[in-house]
Amino acid sequence: MSSTPPQPPVAYRTAGVDTDREEIALQRLTRQVRQTWPVGGGVGAVKLDLGYFANVIDLGGIGLAISTDGVGTKALVAQMMHKYDTIGIDCVAMNVNDLLCVGATPISMVDYIALQEPHPDLLEALAQGLCEGASSANISITGGEIAQMRDIIKGQRDGYGFDLAGTAVGTVPLDKIIVGQDIQAGDVVIGVASNGIHSNGLTLARHVFFERHQYAIDAAFPTLGCTLGAELLKPTHIYVREVLDILQQGLPVKALSHITSDGLLNLTRVAAAVGYVIEDLPPTPPIFSLIQQLGNVSDAEMFQVYNMGIGFCLVVQASAAERVRAMLQAHGKPAYTLGYAVQDERRRVTLKPRGLYGENNRFFKAD
Repeated sequence: MSSTPPQPPVAYRTAGVDTDREEIALQRLTRQVRQTWPVGGGVGAVKLDLGYFANVIDLGGIGLAISTDGVGTKALVAQMMHKYDTIGIDCVAMNVNDLLCVGATPISMVDYIALQEPHPDLLEALAQGLCEGASSANISITGGEIAQMRDIIKGQRDGYGFDLAGTAVGTVPLDKIIVGQDIQAGDVVIGVASNGIHSNGLTLARHVFFERHQYAIDAAFPTLGCTLGAELLKPTHIYVREVLDILQQGLPVKALSHITSDGLLNLTRVAAAVGYVIEDLPPTPPIFSLIQQLGNVSDAEMFQVYNMGIGFCLVVQASAAERVRAMLQAHGKPAYTLGYAVQDERRRVTLKPRGLYGENNRFFKAD
């Protein structure tokens, strides 16, 4: 543990990620892309508005769910570790977990790899992770693109710089799309454990550990049980098998949320005008406690940036909550009853154990 005196608080923006400007830019982007949508129904009709975890296209009565995402600056941690055979799991996870959130069954994915230099061993290792992730999600990888971009992907002395992203598709019956349209007050929020930091907030973590405190990538912290680099590189959990098992049983699932950036505020990405009261939270995983302590990061900022130990949530009818928890745990995923939905036009999320409330993609200290 660092012996340096306390330093000014760190925030995501000071680490290099300005989510407020990103939101403004996203609004301008979405105004443009909506103009490409077909007018009327039929083949090609877009079934959902922007803002959900994935969208669904009508393919003549069959719903094609589609989502795209990448691994972000977790790629830089892989480069620091010189370990590239797990980052592909993250790429698969970020895409298929989003598909689940509209009730879809993931089917296939294509990848995009941008390279500083075309090292065959790098590509082979990336492929190993992609294939392992595909196996866990029960999908195929049916193609992709490799781009040599030395002028853009640069800065690694060994030439192993890369970026990795993917696009995944799945199917969902058009009358079975789930976007939280039926949530009612009293429905229960079930949280499923994460595998640590997953693939969000790595910019802030890297700033705290490697820039502010200048720890080595192989630094050891007793609370982690592994090196710092190994902890940060733990693959994002894939929730496909357990969630599909629950959906196929016909249990009353009202909404599904992949807990990524914005943390538990992702629960509000639903059609119903509801908020949530979170009455219980699992113990905070050690990696988040270290980031908060070493960066002097506020509770509000931590819960806005990180999953804080919950990687996926299901909102279910109260009568089914215990069965859903049991099924998740039977798949080896610790699950917790976190709280419940409330009618709320402002779509607030209250974290009672931390004295926080969230609104409009930001958490605040409750009065």
